[in-house]
Amino acid sequence: MMEGLSEKSRTVFFLSSEATPFAKTGGLADVAGSLPDALRRQGVDVRVGLPFYRVTRKGGFSTRPLYSDLEVPLGSELLKGHVIETHTKEGVPVYLFEREDLFDRPNLYATSEGDYYDNLERFAYFSRAALIFAKLIGIPFDVIHCHDWQTGLVPAYLKTIYLDDPFFAKTASLFTIHNLGYQGLFSKEKLAVCSLPPDVFHLEGVEYWGRISLLKAGVIYADALTTVSPAYAKEIQTPEFGFGMEGILKKRSANLYGILNGTDYSVWSPEKDPELPYPYDLSNLREKARNKKALLNELRLAEALENKPLFGMISRLSAQKGCDLLVKVMDELVHLGAGVVILGAGEQEYQSLLEKAAGNRPDRVAIRIGFNESLAHRIIAGADMLLMPSRYEPCGLTQMYALRYGTVPVVRATGGLDDTIVQFDPESKQGNGFKFSPHSPEALMEALKKALRIYREPATWEVLITNGMKEDFSWERSAQRYVDLYKTISLTPKSNFLQ
Repeated sequence: MMEGLSEKSRTVFFLSSEATPFAKTGGLADVAGSLPDALRRQGVDVRVGLPFYRVTRKGGFSTRPLYSDLEVPLGSELLKGHVIETHTKEGVPVYLFEREDLFDRPNLYATSEGDYYDNLERFAYFSRAALIFAKLIGIPFDVIHCHDWQTGLVPAYLKTIYLDDPFFAKTASLFTIHNLGYQGLFSKEKLAVCSLPPDVFHLEGVEYWGRISLLKAGVIYADALTTVSPAYAKEIQTPEFGFGMEGILKKRSANLYGILNGTDYSVWSPEKDPELPYPYDLSNLREKARNKKALLNELRLAEALENKPLFGMISRLSAQKGCDLLVKVMDELVHLGAGVVILGAGEQEYQSLLEKAAGNRPDRVAIRIGFNESLAHRIIAGADMLLMPSRYEPCGLTQMYALRYGTVPVVRATGGLDDTIVQFDPESKQGNGFKFSPHSPEALMEALKKALRIYREPATWEVLITNGMKEDFSWERSAQRYVDLYKTISLTPKSNFLQ
């Protein structure tokens, strides 16, 4: 038993394909890096499982070999791997599943040429290895908490090949959908690689338009499902956002919960952020202006923007993130006197269009292709407003970071953006940002103009900033909801709607 934990605390195996600070491509890593520590503070005996990537190996983390020659069936093959142990900053054990040919690669999931051809094999290995390892260390976890398609096979394994295994008889599975748009699709001919029985390949099993979907495996076989915001839990049950899975999700609605992601304020707080040249809080907002000036100098934007509105966008550059809308309003936004700073990478079409916009007005528009964690902090601190015009957004974390930094979000009213941003009312002085609903450039431009009008009223703008900086989206409340859900499903495991 871990020090400081109650004998009655739930044991949870937290499986994710990425987690900060060990490996990251997006928001999943932020959640998987922060939530386990919050759960531990709530008294949960939580352990994390991750693949041992090259970036993790080179990260300088303190590790120790834990288990050698772990034998993992993969189709007709029996592969051997190793398990390495490290810990989170608050002492949560992290088990790194090592198999050099599968995970010692330049990137986590793909190259510039596309996804790795053997991603099914890679994450089938990880999923099966995690269960085999649980048996080896003798911990019959109350709950195995799985995240996104990369771990979707775990609930399927528990309901098929491990169904009659007494070791897992009281183990429940929870599957969290971070983004339904990423479905883990593979050829049906690879079903044997998964070590699943052939009878799971049907409409109400893992079959999805003639292919295997690992995300659907998690949706079908998990004892309970969560999404990362209440609004997104409702949206994915509709044709607009369900990606063809809305019917199956409706059938699972009694076991589907929306729990808003939280924010790690030990990392995202302007008063103690080591990435900022000038830390600040509500008592010295003039330092925020100094961060803006420093950002303009760093990106070689016009000094005149010190007294003009500066918009920031930190995002994957894609239509889903609303880049199509931003491209269409860019000229008008610049014409109104604003500056725009963009950090991200993604679809070549939008990278090229946004680079062209920056080339046309290098004094007003700056774009940096790629991801730079340090620069992201400086943009959030230095910008006046944050743009998130997403077509859909399961939760979003950047708008929560922006609020704490006194940077006003302008967002589309969808998913977690709708849950966290309250439209500012200049009469009552209530609200923390600006929202628009139709996914159109006209609706976005209307919201931007509302924001610009308030920006020109310094006293009202300061009230708006203050409202945002006082918001609390820390993990504690959300972690307690997970603890309650763990208790519920661990009392009645193996109860999905197919049985």
